[in-house]
Amino acid sequence: MKSSILFCIFFYTTFGFAQKTESHKLTQKEIAQRELDGVSEFPIYKAVECSDKSGVYELLLCENQKTISKKDTLNTKIQAIYTLNDHGGFLEKWRINDLLEDSDPKETTISFWTKYCSTTDLDGDGLIDPVIVYGTRTEYNEIRRVKIITIYQNKKYAIRAVECDLDYCRSFKKDSTWNLLPLKTKTYLNSLVERLRKEQNLLLKDG
Repeated sequence: MKSSILFCIFFYTTFGFAQKTESHKLTQKEIAQRELDGVSEFPIYKAVECSDKSGVYELLLCENQKTISKKDTLNTKIQAIYTLNDHGGFLEKWRINDLLEDSDPKETTISFWTKYCSTTDLDGDGLIDPVIVYGTRTEYNEIRRVKIITIYQNKKYAIRAVECDLDYCRSFKKDSTWNLLPLKTKTYLNSLVERLRKEQNLLLKDG
């Protein structure tokens, strides 16, 4: 009886520890200490350190800051990079690249929407499922494109939207692999879409 109790305690403790995930934003000093500035060719807009049962990672959100003024910063390219801490170095797990599109009206900036990005375990498997959200604005300061990219088991699942006043130029598409995501993850992402509609006054619909 005693050995059974000890086994149950051990199993519960080990399982609970394995499922724990953590993440926190890195300061500029911590970014310098970890020598993260050389990972991307763009300045780091935000860096987050994440830990789960598979290791410790850095998520870097980088923007090229093509035009910097007192009023605003305009970016033509962005990168999101996820690296594993590997014996003092970095092992890149995945990378997202995007840039301005040739459009009418003209896109003038692309940037991460860090308010909507997250680094949590969405499905309870003990692994962090990063969600990266970013968008573009036009020369009239209107939102044009919106992307929501979720990384699940190192694979990317995207929602892509184009905002437009006219039906023919408006779109909202989920990747064909969308249904491979766990139900909890899809539920979270659907609620995130609703939040974006409400808070950013977006349609996020097809046609």
